[in-house]
Amino acid sequence: MKGTDVATMEIRSRFPALERMEAGLPVAHFDGPGGTQVPREVVESMVDYLYHHNANTAWNFPTSVETDRAIAAARTTLGDFLGARDTEIAFGQNMTTLTFHLARALGRQWSEGDEVVVTELDHHANVAPWTFMARERGMTVRCVAMNAETGELDWDDLERKLTKRTRLLAIGAASNALGTITNVARAAALARAVGALVFVDAVHYAPHVLVDVRALECDFLACSAYKFYGPHIGILFGRQQLLESLDVPKLFPAPDNAPDRIETGTQSHESIVGAAAAVDFFASLSNRAGGTRRERLTDAFTALHQRGEQLIGALWNGLDGLEGVRLFGPSPGNPRTPTIGFEIEGVDPAVAAAKLAEQGVFLSNGDFYATTVIEKLGRAQTGILRAGCACYTTENEVDRLIDGVRAVRSLSRRTE
Repeated sequence: MKGTDVATMEIRSRFPALERMEAGLPVAHFDGPGGTQVPREVVESMVDYLYHHNANTAWNFPTSVETDRAIAAARTTLGDFLGARDTEIAFGQNMTTLTFHLARALGRQWSEGDEVVVTELDHHANVAPWTFMARERGMTVRCVAMNAETGELDWDDLERKLTKRTRLLAIGAASNALGTITNVARAAALARAVGALVFVDAVHYAPHVLVDVRALECDFLACSAYKFYGPHIGILFGRQQLLESLDVPKLFPAPDNAPDRIETGTQSHESIVGAAAAVDFFASLSNRAGGTRRERLTDAFTALHQRGEQLIGALWNGLDGLEGVRLFGPSPGNPRTPTIGFEIEGVDPAVAAAKLAEQGVFLSNGDFYATTVIEKLGRAQTGILRAGCACYTTENEVDRLIDGVRAVRSLSRRTE
């Protein structure tokens, strides 16, 4: 396969989904920003749990004890992934549900006239929970502007929006629509200067940059395992003292210790096990023979970042060289993930995505719940196209996407 090194081939061999054919062609998956494919070991870990250890928690028979141990081990593993302690890791249905739950709990501490700050650059899972909470509490929501030309946050506006009444800054670490990486540590420092808490949406960030919650200086951070080669489950980090102090809605008999008190109802134990396996999949990509899990994760993410930069550079330059194709967001060389938003002149994004799928190239279209971003780009009616590179993406697949876009554009011009 053109442009595919031995390491990438080994990675690809672990993903059965990559064996799929469409119209006689192997499928090139550029839909990772909406959900990555899953390696064999993640699925096997979930099957093993369900077949051999499946039980509810906190009882004195072997499979229940084994479930307790599996959940505890997963907290440690996800703690390593985020640079946190196991007592700071909670699980939930998804990032959106966890954020709504957290917003309700935090809102009980605040009152009319207090303020929460969100941004135009964010997925609405990091906007709506805070907006609804603010409405219930009589609070004010201030929204930080994004620069539509660069796809970046307006830092001057952020400083203006943060005031002594700000109780929380909700900010995304990376845009799922444009790939923009935002300097969360810088934003957190501004928020702390006015005494505000910081919540970070790391759903699009976590698959591409190794999270360090201490370096980001955030109070809460959420991500979703299905964006980093795992099952559909959400993960919430919260500083332990904050998790212990939250007035969370919970059942009276349920555990009251952190982080269990954040988790409502019986969890998806198999998904928790699968999320931990996804982290260990990342760690397995390290060339380091020994070392801690965190050290191996650091090595793996460094190598994947370098590979991602090469791929996104080739994809950006290839698409940028096509007549009638417009790219959105920061260009390569700026802080970004290997995700590109773009449009083909004269072609509805939904039609373009369908045409590309006929060529075995899968990518997404729409607003990706980053509704305000798409509105700011002036594409609220149609949305845009989005392509993301993952650990299994090859240069050959990048070429196929570029060729596919060229063919769609050529077909459109012939029918104009």
